Amino acid sequence: MQHRHMPFFADSELRWGTSVGELVKYLDGLIWSPALIYLCLGAGLYFSIRTRFMQIRGFMEMVRLTTSGQKSAAGVSSFQALAMSLSGRIGVGNIAGIATAIAAGGPGSIFWMWVMALLGASTSYIECTLAQIYKQKDDHGLYRGGPAYYIDKAMGQRWYAIAFAISTIVGTGLLLPTVQSYEIANSVMNAWNIPAWISAVAVVAILGAIIFGGVRRIATFAEIVVPFMAVGYMIMAIVIMVINADRVPGMFTLILDNAFNPNAAFGAILGLAIQWGVKRGIYANEAGQGTGPHSAAAAEVSHPAKQGYVQAFSIYFDTAIICTSTAFIILCTGKYNVINPNTGELLAENLPRVADATGALVPAPAGSGYTQAAIESVFAGFGASFVALAILFFAFTTIVAYYYMAETNLEFVARNKAPAWSILLLKLLMMASVGFGAVWNAEGVWSLGSVGVGIMAWLNIIAILIVQKPALIALRDYEAQKKAGLDPTFDPHKLGIANADLWTKPVSSSGLDAVPGTARQTL
Repeated sequence: MQHRHMPFFADSELRWGTSVGELVKYLDGLIWSPALIYLCLGAGLYFSIRTRFMQIRGFMEMVRLTTSGQKSAAGVSSFQALAMSLSGRIGVGNIAGIATAIAAGGPGSIFWMWVMALLGASTSYIECTLAQIYKQKDDHGLYRGGPAYYIDKAMGQRWYAIAFAISTIVGTGLLLPTVQSYEIANSVMNAWNIPAWISAVAVVAILGAIIFGGVRRIATFAEIVVPFMAVGYMIMAIVIMVINADRVPGMFTLILDNAFNPNAAFGAILGLAIQWGVKRGIYANEAGQGTGPHSAAAAEVSHPAKQGYVQAFSIYFDTAIICTSTAFIILCTGKYNVINPNTGELLAENLPRVADATGALVPAPAGSGYTQAAIESVFAGFGASFVALAILFFAFTTIVAYYYMAETNLEFVARNKAPAWSILLLKLLMMASVGFGAVWNAEGVWSLGSVGVGIMAWLNIIAILIVQKPALIALRDYEAQKKAGLDPTFDPHKLGIANADLWTKPVSSSGLDAVPGTARQTL
C-alpha cells in the first residue's frame, strides 16, 4: 500500500519546515489549548445540569422526533436537517481522528470521548434550539440561522456576530474543506493508486453540481447518503467484533482500565487520555463548535425545542455509531500504536514499521491506515478499498455541509440579501480550496482546518453561555405542553422572549397564528 506523506499526529506534530508553517502550528496549539478543551467539557456539564440531563431523560423523545416531521416551502424536514447536520459532523475525524486519539492518548481516550458525547448532547440542544428561535428567512424565502443570528438577536452585539460569521465563512468555506479533500485523495490513492489530481478534478466537479443546485439539493443528497454510509460502516464494525468475539471483553477492560488507572499499561499518558478523548469527541461530533445550528435552523418545526432534541440525538449517533465503530475496529483487532507525544516514547507497537521519505523505517503513522490495517487483518485485500469508500462518502458529505454553513453566514453578513456575485465567488473559491487540498500535504490541511474550527468554537461557546436562557425557557415550555397532552407550539411573547421575529407573525385571516409549523403543518 502506498502512502502519501501523512502526519503521525495530525493535530499536534505538524512540520512544514517554513516560517508560515510554524506560525500556523503555533496558532493551532494556542487555539486548541487545554483551556478550550476544558471550556467545552465544562459547558457540557453545566448545560446538562441546567437542562436536568435532558439528553438522558428525553432520549425516547429524541428518537420519536427524529423520525417524524414534514418539510415546507421554507424549510426542510427534521430528518433532513438531522442528515445535513450529521453530514457535517461525520467526516475524516471519525476515522483518522479516532485513530489519532488512540495513538496519542491510548485506548482510555475512547471512554473520555464517550463522556464528551454524553455532555455535549446538552450543548447541542442549547445551540440548536437557539438557532431555531432566532432563525430568519433569506430573500429566497428559505430559513437561515446559526450562531451569528442568535448572537445578533439575543446578545445584541452585531460586531460579535459578524466576527463569528466571517470566521465561519473562512473556516468552512476555505480551510476545513482542504482536510476532507486531502483525505479523499489520499485514501483513494492508497486503495487504487489513482493520482491525487484525478481525485481533485472528480471531487470538484461533483461538488459543483451539488452546490449549484441549492440548499434543497444539499438536504436531499444528505438524506440519502448519510444513513447509507453510517449503517454500512456500523455493520462492518459489528462483523469484525463478532469474528474477534474472544477479544471483545478484553477490549472493554482495556478502555476502562486505561481511562482511570495510572498503573495501567498506558498510565504514563493518563492525562493525555482525557485530553485526547475530549478533543476527539469535540472535533468529531462538533458539539459547541457552532456548525450544527446552521442545519438545525433550516428545519420546519412547530416548536424550537423539537429540533434541539433532534440535534442532541445527532451527537449520540455520530459518536456511538461512527466514532465508536472506528475505535472497536481498531482495538478489537489490536492494529494500533501508542506513543507518548510529550516524550516520543513508544508505549505500544502493534503495526509493522513503514518507510518515511528518506527510506528509514519508522512507526506506522496514526490515521486511517490503522483502520485499513484492522479491516485487512480480517478481510484480506478489502480493508484499503472499504476505508477509501467510507472516507469518500464521509468526507464528501462534510464538504457539502461546509458549503451550506459558509453560504448561510455570507447571507447573514449581507442581511439575508447576499448579491448573486458573492454567492458565485464563494462557490468558486470553495471549489478551488477543495481542489488545492486534494493535492497539497497533510501537515498543511490538518493545521489550517484545526485553526478554523477552533476559532469558531471559542466564539460560539462563549456566546451560548451568555445567551442560553431562551433555550432553557423553550425546554420548560415544551415539556409543560407535552405533559398537558398537546403537540407543542411556540409563542415567544408569552414566554418573554424578544426578537424571535419569525415566530411572531400577525394573525392570519383564518384566525391561526402564521407561525412556522402551526398555520401550515406541525411535527
